[in-house]
Amino acid sequence: MQRTAIVTGSTSGIGLGIAEAFAAQNMNVMLNGFGDSGDIEATRARLDTVGTGVIAFHGADMTKPDEIEDLVRSSEKLFGQVDVLVNNAGIQHVAPVEEFPVAKWDAIIAINMSSAFHTTRVALPGMKQRRWGRVINIASAHGLVASPYKSAYVTAKHGVVGFTKTIALETAEFGVTVNAICPGYVLTPLVENQIPGTAKARGISEEEVKRDVLLAAQPTKEFVTVEQIGELCKYLTSDGASQITGTTLSMDGGWTAK
Repeated sequence: MQRTAIVTGSTSGIGLGIAEAFAAQNMNVMLNGFGDSGDIEATRARLDTVGTGVIAFHGADMTKPDEIEDLVRSSEKLFGQVDVLVNNAGIQHVAPVEEFPVAKWDAIIAINMSSAFHTTRVALPGMKQRRWGRVINIASAHGLVASPYKSAYVTAKHGVVGFTKTIALETAEFGVTVNAICPGYVLTPLVENQIPGTAKARGISEEEVKRDVLLAAQPTKEFVTVEQIGELCKYLTSDGASQITGTTLSMDGGWTAK
Protein backbone atom coordinates (compact mmCIF):
# COMPACT_ATOMS: atom_id res chain seq x y z
CA MET A 1 0.00 0.00 0.00
CA GLN A 2 1.33 3.42 -0.95
CA ARG A 3 1.39 5.75 2.05
CA THR A 4 0.97 9.52 2.02
CA ALA A 5 2.93 11.90 4.23
CA ILE A 6 2.74 15.58 5.04
CA VAL A 7 6.03 17.12 6.15
CA THR A 8 5.79 20.70 7.34
CA GLY A 9 8.77 22.97 6.89
CA SER A 10 10.18 20.67 4.23
CA THR A 11 11.63 23.02 1.63
CA SER A 12 15.03 22.89 3.35
CA GLY A 13 16.94 21.42 6.27
CA ILE A 14 15.60 18.57 8.40
CA GLY A 15 12.18 18.60 6.77
CA LEU A 16 13.64 18.24 3.29
CA GLY A 17 15.82 15.36 4.49
CA ILE A 18 12.73 13.60 5.85
CA ALA A 19 10.80 14.24 2.63
CA GLU A 20 13.67 12.77 0.62
CA ALA A 21 13.69 9.66 2.82
CA PHE A 22 9.95 9.19 2.36
CA ALA A 23 10.16 9.77 -1.39
CA ALA A 24 12.80 7.04 -1.59
CA GLN A 25 10.28 4.76 0.16
CA ASN A 26 7.81 5.45 -2.65
CA MET A 27 5.50 7.52 -0.47
CA ASN A 28 3.38 10.37 -1.74
CA VAL A 29 4.68 13.51 -0.01
CA MET A 30 3.12 16.92 0.50
CA LEU A 31 5.89 19.44 0.92
CA ASN A 32 5.37 22.69 2.81
CA GLY A 33 7.47 25.72 3.58
CA PHE A 34 8.74 29.11 2.50
CA GLY A 35 11.30 30.00 -0.11
CA ASP A 36 11.77 31.07 -3.70
CA SER A 37 8.98 29.57 -5.80
CA GLY A 38 11.40 28.47 -8.51
CA ASP A 39 13.66 26.74 -6.02
CA ILE A 40 10.68 25.01 -4.39
CA GLU A 41 9.41 23.75 -7.73
CA ALA A 42 12.88 22.48 -8.62
CA THR A 43 13.00 20.59 -5.31
CA ARG A 44 9.51 19.17 -5.85
CA ALA A 45 10.36 18.07 -9.38
CA ARG A 46 13.62 16.45 -8.23
CA LEU A 47 11.90 14.48 -5.46
CA ASP A 48 9.19 13.46 -7.89
CA THR A 49 11.78 11.36 -9.74
CA VAL A 50 13.13 9.61 -6.62
CA GLY A 51 10.40 6.99 -6.19
CA THR A 52 6.97 6.03 -7.46
CA GLY A 53 5.06 8.42 -5.20
CA VAL A 54 3.68 11.80 -6.18
CA ILE A 55 5.35 14.87 -4.68
CA ALA A 56 3.23 18.00 -4.24
CA PHE A 57 3.59 21.35 -2.47
CA HIS A 58 1.31 23.50 -0.33
CA GLY A 59 2.46 26.89 0.87
CA ALA A 60 0.44 27.09 4.12
CA ASP A 61 1.70 29.66 6.60
CA MET A 62 2.23 27.80 9.85
CA THR A 63 1.06 30.81 11.88
CA LYS A 64 -2.41 30.68 10.29
CA PRO A 65 -4.79 27.92 11.45
CA ASP A 66 -7.07 28.21 8.42
CA GLU A 67 -4.16 27.71 6.03
CA ILE A 68 -2.89 24.78 8.11
CA GLU A 69 -6.30 23.13 7.92
CA ASP A 70 -6.32 23.67 4.16
CA LEU A 71 -2.91 21.97 3.95
CA VAL A 72 -4.34 18.79 5.46
CA ARG A 73 -7.65 18.95 3.58
CA SER A 74 -5.87 19.55 0.27
CA SER A 75 -3.57 16.59 0.93
CA GLU A 76 -6.56 14.36 1.68
CA LYS A 77 -8.31 15.54 -1.47
CA LEU A 78 -5.25 15.00 -3.67
CA PHE A 79 -4.05 11.69 -2.26
CA GLY A 80 -7.21 10.25 -0.73
CA GLN A 81 -5.86 10.15 2.81
CA VAL A 82 -2.99 11.21 5.06
CA ASP A 83 -1.16 8.36 6.75
CA VAL A 84 1.94 10.08 8.13
CA LEU A 85 2.19 13.58 9.58
CA VAL A 86 5.57 15.08 10.39
CA ASN A 87 5.38 18.33 12.32
CA ASN A 88 8.77 19.83 11.58
CA ALA A 89 8.27 23.52 10.79
CA GLY A 90 10.32 25.76 13.03
CA ILE A 91 12.04 29.11 13.40
CA GLN A 92 14.49 30.44 15.95
CA HIS A 93 15.52 33.70 17.58
CA VAL A 94 18.28 34.17 20.13
CA ALA A 95 18.15 36.97 22.72
CA PRO A 96 18.01 37.53 26.48
CA VAL A 97 14.42 37.32 27.69
CA GLU A 98 14.20 40.99 28.63
CA GLU A 99 15.22 41.89 25.08
CA PHE A 100 13.18 39.21 23.33
CA PRO A 101 10.86 40.78 20.74
CA VAL A 102 7.23 40.01 21.52
CA ALA A 103 6.46 39.36 17.85
CA LYS A 104 9.30 36.83 17.67
CA TRP A 105 8.02 35.05 20.78
CA ASP A 106 4.51 34.81 19.31
CA ALA A 107 5.79 33.56 15.94
CA ILE A 108 8.02 30.89 17.49
CA ILE A 109 5.23 29.59 19.71
CA ALA A 110 2.84 29.56 16.74
CA ILE A 111 5.14 27.87 14.24
CA ASN A 112 7.14 25.56 16.49
CA MET A 113 4.34 24.42 18.78
CA SER A 114 0.80 25.49 17.95
CA SER A 115 1.05 24.42 14.30
CA ALA A 116 1.50 20.82 15.46
CA PHE A 117 -1.84 21.06 17.24
CA HIS A 118 -3.57 22.46 14.17
CA THR A 119 -2.24 19.82 11.75
CA THR A 120 -2.84 16.95 14.16
CA ARG A 121 -6.40 17.86 15.06
CA VAL A 122 -7.35 17.81 11.38
CA ALA A 123 -5.36 14.75 10.26
CA LEU A 124 -6.12 12.52 13.25
CA PRO A 125 -9.79 11.64 12.61
CA GLY A 126 -8.94 9.91 9.33
CA MET A 127 -6.05 8.02 10.91
CA LYS A 128 -8.25 6.83 13.77
CA GLN A 129 -11.02 5.80 11.39
CA ARG A 130 -8.58 3.73 9.31
CA ARG A 131 -6.90 2.49 12.50
CA TRP A 132 -3.43 3.32 11.22
CA GLY A 133 -1.38 6.48 11.39
CA ARG A 134 1.95 7.96 12.35
CA VAL A 135 2.47 11.40 13.86
CA ILE A 136 6.11 12.37 14.22
CA ASN A 137 6.89 15.64 15.96
CA ILE A 138 10.36 17.04 15.41
CA ALA A 139 11.14 18.47 18.82
CA SER A 140 14.74 19.04 19.90
CA ALA A 141 17.22 18.32 22.65
CA HIS A 142 15.83 21.66 23.78
CA GLY A 143 12.54 19.88 24.38
CA LEU A 144 14.33 18.05 27.20
CA VAL A 145 16.95 20.51 28.45
CA ALA A 146 17.41 24.26 28.22
CA SER A 147 20.00 26.72 26.97
CA PRO A 148 20.19 30.44 27.69
CA TYR A 149 18.86 33.07 25.28
CA LYS A 150 16.38 30.67 23.66
CA SER A 151 13.35 31.08 25.90
CA ALA A 152 10.70 30.87 23.17
CA TYR A 153 12.29 27.93 21.35
CA VAL A 154 12.87 25.92 24.54
CA THR A 155 9.34 26.65 25.72
CA ALA A 156 7.84 25.59 22.38
CA LYS A 157 9.86 22.38 22.14
CA HIS A 158 9.01 21.38 25.72
CA GLY A 159 5.38 21.96 24.74
CA VAL A 160 5.75 19.70 21.71
CA VAL A 161 7.05 16.91 23.94
CA GLY A 162 4.05 17.26 26.26
CA PHE A 163 1.67 17.38 23.31
CA THR A 164 3.24 14.21 21.92
CA LYS A 165 2.65 12.28 25.14
CA THR A 166 -0.94 13.43 25.45
CA ILE A 167 -1.98 12.57 21.89
CA ALA A 168 -0.22 9.21 22.11
CA LEU A 169 -2.44 8.32 25.05
CA GLU A 170 -5.55 9.50 23.22
CA THR A 171 -4.77 7.35 20.17
CA ALA A 172 -3.19 4.29 21.82
CA GLU A 173 -6.08 1.97 20.91
CA PHE A 174 -6.53 3.21 17.35
CA GLY A 175 -3.37 1.93 15.65
CA VAL A 176 -1.88 5.42 15.66
CA THR A 177 1.54 6.17 17.13
CA VAL A 178 2.73 9.61 18.17
CA ASN A 179 6.39 10.24 18.93
CA ALA A 180 8.85 13.10 19.18
CA ILE A 181 12.35 13.04 17.75
CA CYS A 182 14.74 15.23 19.74
CA PRO A 183 17.78 16.00 17.59
CA GLY A 184 20.87 17.71 18.84
CA TYR A 185 22.51 20.29 16.63
CA VAL A 186 22.07 19.74 12.91
CA LEU A 187 23.90 22.16 10.63
CA THR A 188 20.77 23.38 8.86
CA PRO A 189 19.93 26.94 7.76
CA LEU A 190 17.99 27.33 11.05
CA VAL A 191 21.09 26.58 13.11
CA GLU A 192 23.42 28.55 10.86
CA ASN A 193 21.14 31.59 11.13
CA GLN A 194 21.26 31.58 14.94
CA ILE A 195 25.06 31.48 15.11
CA PRO A 196 25.55 35.26 14.63
CA GLY A 197 22.98 36.04 17.33
CA THR A 198 24.56 33.61 19.75
CA ALA A 199 27.99 35.07 19.00
CA LYS A 200 26.72 38.57 19.72
CA ALA A 201 24.91 37.54 22.90
CA ARG A 202 27.98 35.75 24.26
CA GLY A 203 30.61 38.15 22.93
CA ILE A 204 32.54 35.46 21.02
CA SER A 205 33.29 34.64 17.39
CA GLU A 206 31.04 32.54 15.17
CA GLU A 207 33.63 29.77 14.96
CA GLU A 208 33.79 29.72 18.75
CA VAL A 209 30.01 29.33 18.81
CA LYS A 210 30.26 26.20 16.63
CA ARG A 211 33.14 24.70 18.59
CA ASP A 212 32.54 25.85 22.14
CA VAL A 213 28.76 26.28 22.29
CA LEU A 214 27.07 23.99 19.79
CA LEU A 215 29.32 20.96 19.52
CA ALA A 216 30.46 21.36 23.11
CA ALA A 217 27.01 20.09 24.07
CA GLN A 218 27.39 16.91 22.01
CA PRO A 219 29.94 14.40 23.34
CA THR A 220 30.45 12.93 19.87
CA LYS A 221 31.62 16.41 18.70
CA GLU A 222 29.71 15.84 15.47
CA PHE A 223 26.60 17.44 14.02
CA VAL A 224 23.57 15.20 13.52
CA THR A 225 22.74 14.83 9.80
CA VAL A 226 19.39 15.27 8.12
CA GLU A 227 19.85 11.84 6.55
CA GLN A 228 20.08 10.23 9.99
CA ILE A 229 16.85 11.89 11.07
CA GLY A 230 15.20 10.77 7.83
CA GLU A 231 16.19 7.17 8.53
CA LEU A 232 14.67 7.34 12.02
CA CYS A 233 11.45 8.72 10.58
CA LYS A 234 11.33 5.85 8.09
CA TYR A 235 11.66 3.38 10.95
CA LEU A 236 8.89 5.04 12.94
CA THR A 237 6.53 4.58 9.99
CA SER A 238 7.28 0.86 9.81
CA ASP A 239 5.24 -1.95 11.38
CA GLY A 240 8.28 -2.75 13.52
CA ALA A 241 7.71 0.52 15.36
CA SER A 242 4.02 -0.04 16.09
CA GLN A 243 4.59 -0.31 19.85
CA ILE A 244 6.74 2.82 20.05
CA THR A 245 4.41 5.63 21.02
CA GLY A 246 4.32 8.56 23.42
CA THR A 247 8.08 8.73 23.68
CA THR A 248 10.97 11.06 22.91
CA LEU A 249 13.75 9.64 20.77
CA SER A 250 16.99 11.51 21.33
CA MET A 251 19.42 11.78 18.43
CA ASP A 252 21.87 14.18 19.99
CA GLY A 253 25.33 12.65 20.11
CA GLY A 254 24.95 11.99 23.83
CA TRP A 255 23.98 15.57 24.77
CA THR A 256 21.11 14.69 27.11
CA ALA A 257 23.00 11.76 28.66
CA LYS A 258 25.05 14.27 30.65
